[in-house]
Amino acid sequence: MIKEEEVFRIGRIGKAHGVHGEVSFQVDDDVFDRTDADFLVLDIDAILVPFYIESYRFKSQNVALMKFCNVKTQEQARELTGCDVYFLRRLADEDNINMGHAQLVGYRLVDSSNGCEVGKIRAIDDTTVNLLFEVERKDGVTVLIPASEELIEDIDNQRQIVKTQLPQGILDLD
Repeated sequence: MIKEEEVFRIGRIGKAHGVHGEVSFQVDDDVFDRTDADFLVLDIDAILVPFYIESYRFKSQNVALMKFCNVKTQEQARELTGCDVYFLRRLADEDNINMGHAQLVGYRLVDSSNGCEVGKIRAIDDTTVNLLFEVERKDGVTVLIPASEELIEDIDNQRQIVKTQLPQGILDLD
């Protein structure tokens, strides 16, 4: 059984495309293309289920048309609409250069100036010009932290830690 901590979200299944079981896949992270993956993991009614890839092609930078093995009809493809798509962390790029931001969800954020853990990265906010980590602190409060490459000092994939130089006073903002 695949566990939630073993995967990270890379997109969502859109509508069925055509009549032979193809679906549109709204891609947030193209790690499956960079690593030549055999399967993706779909959240089906809160159960993480592997779906083997038969073929895919990119329609645009953020949309791929995906054909899964054993999904042969438009009706079967429609059942997948709205499912979140995940990728196994252990199959993702280990080098930080090609690492997608989505892979950092679930990592702990540490302030490198004092070594203190700020909290756990719950999401990546890319709706603004500046990329932000949505970090849930231990007290349950969510804070937004800049995810600028200039501020990130180290990413430890084994321990799932992101060390960053936090701007002075950022944790004091309401």
